[in-house]
Amino acid sequence: MAGKTRIEDMAVFGGSPIFAVAKSTSNLLQPDFARFMAHSDLFLQAQQYIDGGPAVELLERRLAEFHQTAHCVTFCSGFWALALAITALAIPGKREIIMPSLTYRRMPDIAAWLGLTPRFCEVETDTLAVSAATVAAQISDDTALILAPHPIVNCCDAQGLTQLAYERELPLLFDSVESVYESVAEGRVGGIGRAEAFSLHACKLINGFGGGYITTNDTALAQQLASLRHYGMDVNGNVTLPHGMNACLNEMHAAMALASLDDIESQVQRNRERYYTYRRRLVGVPGIRLLDFDERHATAYKNIVVELSDGWPLSREQTIRILNAEKILARAYYSPPLHRRPMDIASIPVQLPVTDWLAERFMNLPCGHLVSPQDIEQIVDILVFIAAQAQSIRARLLEQEQEGA
Repeated sequence: MAGKTRIEDMAVFGGSPIFAVAKSTSNLLQPDFARFMAHSDLFLQAQQYIDGGPAVELLERRLAEFHQTAHCVTFCSGFWALALAITALAIPGKREIIMPSLTYRRMPDIAAWLGLTPRFCEVETDTLAVSAATVAAQISDDTALILAPHPIVNCCDAQGLTQLAYERELPLLFDSVESVYESVAEGRVGGIGRAEAFSLHACKLINGFGGGYITTNDTALAQQLASLRHYGMDVNGNVTLPHGMNACLNEMHAAMALASLDDIESQVQRNRERYYTYRRRLVGVPGIRLLDFDERHATAYKNIVVELSDGWPLSREQTIRILNAEKILARAYYSPPLHRRPMDIASIPVQLPVTDWLAERFMNLPCGHLVSPQDIEQIVDILVFIAAQAQSIRARLLEQEQEGA
């Protein structure tokens, strides 16, 4: 480990962090500034900054083409893209929305804001994702919608879930915020199910400073979503829905997203180099398994997730504490799971032993635009050092805990 040969040199025990600038697990793409300004010139020349100006229109056309779908509708955030899509798709009069417990922490908040009750389901151990089997186990007479997030590495069983939704006559919405570039056997993510939701947050593959969008092949649904995001009005300013809100994406965000979209192929190549650096270096580290990307189909190689098996000598929490002290911002993978998280909203009580077990084993490691292959070499060096010095490290951590008690 560069400059550190004793545990006393570790930042958690008072030494200097290995990195001067923290290494994040977020993408944090900084697209070419000249491209951003060129796309910004579209709305500057038109003097239209909101309400579907030229940059937003261009972004929606390009994203629909990219995802090979008939329609793309943009929103001010991924949150509202999901919320308004659920509003449009959920079966009226029914109250339960099925979603995995091992997913994004704000999912229950979206359900509660819409007056729905989350019913959490299991995920598969090999994919960390929902499947037709895990969803079917939670379907009830009160099911309003199936919300199927793709995990942050690879995809869920899109074909099986689509078939289940068809057979049970239930709407299916894919949360694809981590799967912008991905493909499955049925084709590119974006055109599967009734609709798919994406984010333009800085942590995602396409950075729009923030924002979100829905892709769909359903023209009526696209028109409904466009009205919902704009006070219930259509493109001509006529009120077509009794409800709606201002959830439009502004032009500056669209220009940033366009510049990011311009860079997407080179970004994927850079991500691939990072992934292969982790893959090469982690092979010989005992107790750590890198989640491999499914390279049978297109993938962005964006996120790095590892499993800490029983052979890893420290707890995940201890490992994250050590890495964070070195300014390696590793974090637990969706932990605690949603059915174990204290919440002020109602949910259907469930027992999810598989999720409970999985939620203790996985960890995100730094990746993205601001992490170089050289950084990754140092990150893995630290993991190797931890494994080699685990007994002494564990004893020192225990001393710290006793001193702080």
